[in-house]
Amino acid sequence: MAEELKTQQQFDAFADAVAAALGTHCRTAPLSGYGRGLARLIVDDEDRALRLCQPDAHRPQRLQVFAGLPDEEQMSAPSIQVSTISAAHVAREIKRRLYPLHAQAMEQAAQLTAYQQTEAHARRAVAATVAAALPGARLEEEHRRTRITWQHTPGPAGQHHPAQVDSLSVVVGPSGEWVQVDACGRPDSMLPMLTALTQMSRE
Repeated sequence: MAEELKTQQQFDAFADAVAAALGTHCRTAPLSGYGRGLARLIVDDEDRALRLCQPDAHRPQRLQVFAGLPDEEQMSAPSIQVSTISAAHVAREIKRRLYPLHAQAMEQAAQLTAYQQTEAHARRAVAATVAAALPGARLEEEHRRTRITWQHTPGPAGQHHPAQVDSLSVVVGPSGEWVQVDACGRPDSMLPMLTALTQMSRE
């Protein structure tokens, strides 16, 4: 019969037993930030983080176990549901069902990281070339984009009428495969900049 874990103390003791069943070097710790119910962090022999959670207080015999990933904003963590039949049962289900999902997710995360690094490298190379054609430009990294902004206020010092600002904004796409250019200002100021960008694309 499944155990009903109704207090944090009971849950902590059960998590300790699950950790012991997983391996001799497993350890547990408080799990902060989980607001739905009882929870405990387990770190196993291979430093894999497992979040043992009780998502529904009305079903204290049902647990959800999440396997932690390095960056869970990029990928959702794999999880399984399991009954509190015993700590040994939960540990067996983690090894049998969750660990393969975790290994698969880690491989996908590594592939995603490698792709993002390659993408960012290509984008930054294009952005550096664009910035070289726009002296004094400012670079700003956005989500999978690089924005390059150049501004210049022409006119002699002491001028009283409103100053016109020459501005040019370039957005470089994720892998540097495209650029978007927005320009506004005096022709004698903007045309050399646009010409430099055009020459850059031919080199």
